[in-house]
Amino acid sequence: MIMKSGVRILIGVMSILVMASPAVAAGFALVEQSVSGLGNAFAGGAASAEDATTVFFNPAGLTRLKGHQVAGAAHLVLPSTKFKDDGSKVSPLLGGGALMGGDGGDGGETKVVPNFYYAGSLGNGWAVGLGVNSPFGLATDYDDHWQGRYHALNSDLITVNINPSVAYQATEHLSLGAGVSAMYVKAKLSNAVDLGSIAYVQSGLNPGLAPLVQQKDGNVKLDADDWAYGFNLGLLYEFNENSRIGLAYRSRVKVKAKGDANFTLPAAISGIPELDGGIAATFADTDAKADITLPDSASVSLYHRFNPQWAIMADATWTNWSTFDELRVEFDSNDFGITLPDNVTSENWDDSWRFALGATYNPLDKLTLRLGLAYDQTPIPDAEHRTPRIPGEDRYWTALGLGYRFNDRIALDLAYAHLFVKDSKIDKQAGTDPAGEDFFRGTLKGEFKSSVNIVSAQVNVLF
Repeated sequence: MIMKSGVRILIGVMSILVMASPAVAAGFALVEQSVSGLGNAFAGGAASAEDATTVFFNPAGLTRLKGHQVAGAAHLVLPSTKFKDDGSKVSPLLGGGALMGGDGGDGGETKVVPNFYYAGSLGNGWAVGLGVNSPFGLATDYDDHWQGRYHALNSDLITVNINPSVAYQATEHLSLGAGVSAMYVKAKLSNAVDLGSIAYVQSGLNPGLAPLVQQKDGNVKLDADDWAYGFNLGLLYEFNENSRIGLAYRSRVKVKAKGDANFTLPAAISGIPELDGGIAATFADTDAKADITLPDSASVSLYHRFNPQWAIMADATWTNWSTFDELRVEFDSNDFGITLPDNVTSENWDDSWRFALGATYNPLDKLTLRLGLAYDQTPIPDAEHRTPRIPGEDRYWTALGLGYRFNDRIALDLAYAHLFVKDSKIDKQAGTDPAGEDFFRGTLKGEFKSSVNIVSAQVNVLF
């Protein structure tokens, strides 16, 4: 009972902290799992293994750590996402007029992403670890009456990952590691619904109802969660005390989230009782579910120390984003016996790569300075498949960090990164088929300008 209560409290605390944490790696992955790693733009992720954060990047690295240690970190993420319109409009079948509304304001949300890790040496080549982190997350939040409101208003994806690990030094040079993940996933999505256009189409395009287009907005909020499970594997090969290579793999995680779809309707749709009743019955609160596969990933990292002052590292990470082909929400039958058709957003994402280079300099025994650069490829294939929920593009990382060891027990890491994000174009076409996924959402055409700043701190305690 005490253990279960502790887990619930842990999830609650983590959920509050990572609520609306924006995705700052490609797609909606969160690579911010270590402050010492952030200073190098995570260039040595699977090979550095210099503190307890190796639990996430490569559990095999646990064999390099002595004694017991904990690491607690917080990443303050400050993103900015602004939309500029370039001809957004409703379907030609609905008159082809411009989508009304503003630019949505700044869709970025400033939040905190926390991490916690424990690493312990058991002797005889064995070591264990525990990580609690958030490997995936996204958040965008636009003004209620912006042009893309039928595509997205608020989007939150929260994950809390509990990841115990074990490692064994199989030979003088080779260490192996493995871990399991229990991941809590919670998603909240909202958007406006153009009930005026729906009533107009249901009337058989009655000219008398044409003025309702974009004039009777409703709202839907989807809230669903689930527990899902996965694993991770790692290998660390040390050529000598100064050079090593790390290989790491994290499995895909299949999520079957269940929850509620809650609708908010205006007081009247058209003034015609038959339509009012029909719309109210159709858009009544109901249960909903959504299945999504969070992608697997694989990394290879190199680390080499030239001398006591200088070391360099490099990393290449592949993420299997092609598992994310669509976001489909399925509705149950509501209290009126009506089942809405699935709400589908085609994604068709591609696999992506992330490449990073980094260096560390130790001017003093107690002081480490870090530098890193990275290129992070977007999995979004084109403007037609970009959505305002995740308006990502290729991004370039520049990172700086420092570590200071106060004594044999306590050390502090600080890091800063700026992400230069390419302007991302969106061209979601409404079409003329009322059964099309974007028909009632409208053609959203324009460009997002985005950037991200990250400021992080980590405390390491050895005992």
